[in-house]
Amino acid sequence: MKLAVVGPTYPYRGGVAHFTTLLVRACRQRHQVVFHSYRRQYPRWLFPGSTAADPSAAGLREPCERLIDSLNPLTWRAVARQIVAERPDALLLQWWTPFWLPLSLVLTRAARRAGIPVLFLCHQLVEPDSGGYEWPIARLALRHADAFISLTSVERDILARAFPGRPVVGGFLPVFDQRAPQGIASSAARQLLGIAADVRVILFFGFVRRYKGLRTLLDALARLPDDVHLLIAGEFWEDEAEYRAQIARHGLTARVHIHAGYIPDEAVEPFFAASDVVALPYLSGSQSGVGMLAVNYAVPIVVSAVGGLGEMIEDGVDGIIVPPADPGALAAALGTTLEPAVNQRMRAALARLRQRRSWDALVDLIDATLTPSPTRKDAS
Repeated sequence: MKLAVVGPTYPYRGGVAHFTTLLVRACRQRHQVVFHSYRRQYPRWLFPGSTAADPSAAGLREPCERLIDSLNPLTWRAVARQIVAERPDALLLQWWTPFWLPLSLVLTRAARRAGIPVLFLCHQLVEPDSGGYEWPIARLALRHADAFISLTSVERDILARAFPGRPVVGGFLPVFDQRAPQGIASSAARQLLGIAADVRVILFFGFVRRYKGLRTLLDALARLPDDVHLLIAGEFWEDEAEYRAQIARHGLTARVHIHAGYIPDEAVEPFFAASDVVALPYLSGSQSGVGMLAVNYAVPIVVSAVGGLGEMIEDGVDGIIVPPADPGALAAALGTTLEPAVNQRMRAALARLRQRRSWDALVDLIDATLTPSPTRKDAS
């Protein structure tokens, strides 16, 4: 099968760029894939973090065409014409933010006119911390799709209600395994990061944004014994000083280790190797690439019951699911997960989960959704 795929990749940062690149890599194991990416992604005013390129020494890459300029509609039409000329068996698009509405409409309308089936992989229908205006935008952007793969069952049900009669497949976020674990010892990782060997470590990894619940995690840490430390690793999209003030109010300065800034791919493993549990205390959201990194490195997860986040794990088996914005429940779950026997049992379960959440399995879902090709229905 010949596929056209559109999405971000290196040198752009973040989970969607990694997802797209790993997806293309997996699809290329069995299909011909033309990968269309961006020469400019978001404008500076829309992006609160650093706009610098991914600093990874050997970034995750796949060959691609770089024509799309997010601010130049002429490039959108040029890519649409190129895709039509390529005559793929299907066009694979992704949905995660309303910013891409205009580009999505240009591409899907061109595909519709040319009789090319369109499959959307939906990361999230509405962004965390967004207003209610985003759902109408998502419905407009997705109206020309022939089929959908949702990465969570919650949003699968929403799509099925919004687009009755079209195939809606419940998918999953695969393990982010761009780097196989090298087996770095916990002691070596802690020495590298300046953390004592005799403490227990909670990891909060990735972009620091309000919806990810770091404030709740700090409140929970204050309820845990003094030998429990918190490792924060990632780029702050909010005022770091406000978090440091909260740390000081709780008297946690000696127990919180902050590595502010984007973590290059080659530097990721030591943070997970040094940690006993990964905390995902989200206030909103649908799924998490950080969670899939934790699965890759077999580090137990404590995650909020919001969106499809709880679908990443089996409660009590390879992690614990807690109510959002509840420091007491979060502290209790972290304490349980830090118990040595529980922690080892969960690590073994995560090693098995890693095999089930493979990229090959996601490509199987794509193949099954596209074969036979979905029946096109007019959504106007």
